[in-house]
Amino acid sequence: MAIHKALLTCLGLPLFLSPGAEAQNHAPPGCSPDLNPLYYNLCDRSGAWGIILEAVAGAGVVTTFVLTIILVASLPFVQDTKKRSLLGTQVFFLLGTLGLFCLVFACVVKPDFSTCASRRFLFGVLFAICFSCLVAHVFALNFLARKNHGPRGWVIFIVALLLTLVEVIINTEWLIITLVRGGGEDGPLGNGSAGRAAASPCAIANMDFVMALIYVMLLLLGAFTGAWPTLCGRFKRWRKHGVFVLLTTATSIAIWVVWIVMYTYGNQQHNSPTWDDPTLAIALAANAWAFVLFYVIPEVSQVTKASPEQSYQGDLYPTRGVGYETILKEQKGQSMFVENKAFSMDEPASAKRPVSPYSGYNGQLLTSVYQPTEMALMHKGPSEGAYDVILPRATANSQVMGSANSTLRAEDMYAAQSHQAATQPKDDKNSQAQSPQNKTRW
Repeated sequence: MAIHKALLTCLGLPLFLSPGAEAQNHAPPGCSPDLNPLYYNLCDRSGAWGIILEAVAGAGVVTTFVLTIILVASLPFVQDTKKRSLLGTQVFFLLGTLGLFCLVFACVVKPDFSTCASRRFLFGVLFAICFSCLVAHVFALNFLARKNHGPRGWVIFIVALLLTLVEVIINTEWLIITLVRGGGEDGPLGNGSAGRAAASPCAIANMDFVMALIYVMLLLLGAFTGAWPTLCGRFKRWRKHGVFVLLTTATSIAIWVVWIVMYTYGNQQHNSPTWDDPTLAIALAANAWAFVLFYVIPEVSQVTKASPEQSYQGDLYPTRGVGYETILKEQKGQSMFVENKAFSMDEPASAKRPVSPYSGYNGQLLTSVYQPTEMALMHKGPSEGAYDVILPRATANSQVMGSANSTLRAEDMYAAQSHQAATQPKDDKNSQAQSPQNKTRW
């Protein structure tokens, strides 16, 4: 009987284990059976948090990339030199934000050596890049709000870079020391599995992970406290930039408080350590979008606006354009002046320029006054009368010209015209008397 029970147990054991084996090798809904189990969270429709975070992070990557291109392309159109000096630091900030969106994918996939190492090292470094740029921006805004003159652009960028290098050194030493210490314990202990577990980057307590980010938290608090004095500066046009930094850092502080509490306390109280990775991924995506919405987009919208000094100069000269046609007109006017001046200097004073017979023509027909030419008078003959009759002219008599008054008066003009009208019939009679003689002569 014992032999039969043993045989039944041996035969039934594979039957009971085979469904479990199939369940372990079975891919979740939405994933291909040939896919590596490491990436199941990216396509698992039963646990939709991975797909949602993947979509949010992908949209953030595209948005940040487009904003970076817009910010770099707007460099030639920046009129204010003080804003132009901040562009290098802002591009560095965008690169850090882009890295945060990319790190979300490392938190969505299941942990292994590479993903855990990237989380431990890049989580603090990428946030240090963003918060260091905010600290450097606040440092420049405090000068601009009080003196309207800040440090140069390369100084601001060096400040942000040096603050970031501190976190790089901290994370590098922390990662190397923990890995070397875990590997060194393998010899004395003689337990290879324990040594490998300690040497793995994933073998880190949640509290230790948070304690390694103390320097990043100090940068966040420094940016938050440094943004307040910019609101009290004498030059009010820089206050809105301080408001952007203040709103961004306040939102970041709220996000950090929530994820640290959930990561170190909430998940352990609810006995759900599987939510550690979603907590980190949500914190990364939420804070990165806060950077984009509350800091990057407002700064990009303000970067091409002119300063009040330049706007005042534009109001003083409203008719002065900056187009290509205006420049040509100015150059043409200057060249014409120089050419005319040169011609007047080269030509002698006694020389006369040739005048065109059509120089006085302005395109209008002079129909009000009839002016006969010499050829017309020759064809019409002397019977038409003198030229003075056709075009009456004011002629002064001897009495008027000989008078003591040299100014021709209206009474004198009327007397001269009446005398001319009286003498005209006599001339007509003489011409009629001479006409028969002329006929008989020819």
